[in-house]
Amino acid sequence: MGMMIFLVVVVALVFWVIGAYNGLIALKNRVLNAWKQIDVQLKRRHDLIPNLIETVKGAMSFERQTLEAVIAARNKAVSANGVAATAKAEGELTQALGRLFALTENYPDLKATGNVAQLQEELTSTENKIAFSRQLYNDEATLYNTKQMQFPTNLVAGLAKASPAELWEIEDAAERAVPKVDFGFNK
Repeated sequence: MGMMIFLVVVVALVFWVIGAYNGLIALKNRVLNAWKQIDVQLKRRHDLIPNLIETVKGAMSFERQTLEAVIAARNKAVSANGVAATAKAEGELTQALGRLFALTENYPDLKATGNVAQLQEELTSTENKIAFSRQLYNDEATLYNTKQMQFPTNLVAGLAKASPAELWEIEDAAERAVPKVDFGFNK
């Protein structure tokens, strides 16, 4: 009878290890998939930017410094590797695009051009998709990180080659800043 109980415990333990291992692998793959979803949206963003630059280049020829800053920020973002480096480079690109969009407000003829408005709308839509993708990635990464730290799954984490996933964090103070709204009522 004692041998039977021992075998049942061993079999249950083996099944638990297999389940914990497979659970960690599944979560790891969900984190990788979430990262690839961000990558898809970032590629779309990176592909739209040259079209925007070409569209506004002629009308904004004396704003060359701003256009070059957007191009440089895009190139840096395209070549970034890893979550932290990508987040930093994408933050810089967002700032450069913000400056470009602010400048286009000073050009009524440019604002009236359908191509510029359409590209800006596509970029805005892509920015929203990127934000949702980052949220999904951080949710999946947090779930994965939590699972591999919890007892008793942490006993299997090394076997599954589980390592903590980096979270996408905002490092740039300007990106964290709360936008200031002024309706001009006090004037």
